[in-house]
Amino acid sequence: MSEFKIVIADPKTGKCHQREIKDDETNVFLGLKIGATLKGDTFNLSGYEFKITGGSDKSGFPMRKDLDTTARKKILVVSGVGAKRKRKGQRQRKSVRGNTVSDQVSQINLKILKYGKEKLGVEAPAEENKEAAPAKEKKE
Repeated sequence: MSEFKIVIADPKTGKCHQREIKDDETNVFLGLKIGATLKGDTFNLSGYEFKITGGSDKSGFPMRKDLDTTARKKILVVSGVGAKRKRKGQRQRKSVRGNTVSDQVSQINLKILKYGKEKLGVEAPAEENKEAAPAKEKKE
């Protein structure tokens, strides 16, 4: 089965939150393109609405919005995603992934459009950290 790492950008705070989704939850993303909107109810974030802003495949190649395919292609890039401009007018042949999410994609970048009731960044502290930090004793 496929597995995705979801990176959620919060425009209000400027922070990102990561989640991993597996199996049935990944089917919602397959076939969607960059710029598509989806509801968070499908992966346990009720009330939220997200927009796909990009991603990368299992080898680290970035997704590019203007390349309409699921495959990886070598394109001639002047500017934008995947290009490093070293001097004015330089063109480079770069490998990039298309704009459609497939099972070869490992990371999907999302942007929050509508907020839900629960907060994304709030997680319970791990029990291991509690044991590592000694409790302060009161001196009488």
